[in-house]
Amino acid sequence: MFSGLTLFGLGSDLWTKEVVFSWRGLPGQLPPHWIIENYVGIETAVNLGALFGLGQGFGLLFGAVSIIAAIGIVLWLFAFNACRSHWLTFALGLITGGIFGNLYDRLGFHGLQDQYSGGVRDWILLRYGPYTWPNFNIADSLLVVGAIMLAIYSFSNPEETNPSVQKSPDRSTT
Repeated sequence: MFSGLTLFGLGSDLWTKEVVFSWRGLPGQLPPHWIIENYVGIETAVNLGALFGLGQGFGLLFGAVSIIAAIGIVLWLFAFNACRSHWLTFALGLITGGIFGNLYDRLGFHGLQDQYSGGVRDWILLRYGPYTWPNFNIADSLLVVGAIMLAIYSFSNPEETNPSVQKSPDRSTT
């Protein structure tokens, strides 16, 4: 399940980025294509930073952190037996697919001009009234959904996530 989700997420992300950038071109070449007028659209962008564009110019550092995170996830799953939980395996498969989708771009495999080196291709555009959410992609969506699943898991399974918490045996006598 983990490998399948990772590969499906990676493939979906890379395929949609390639299709959208081939269709719409580089950032700023065409105006947004609205699916739902002024709410949901397609607009190419390249994020040279991380979350919401923070850390511009540190693409290689973010790439290194991504590699470390992917290694940590594999260790957590298989060395520390998180793979026994379908929920954790699913969440971590989504996260790993998102990591690899954005890592592909960060390492420059996207083939864009040098000015976009270390950047991640984004294309999903959301707007509500005067507010426009920063563009994102499928990999970002996988990362967010996986992180939400991890948060839900941590709040719903406190004994499993905190090994120091032990159930005390029932010592009542009749």
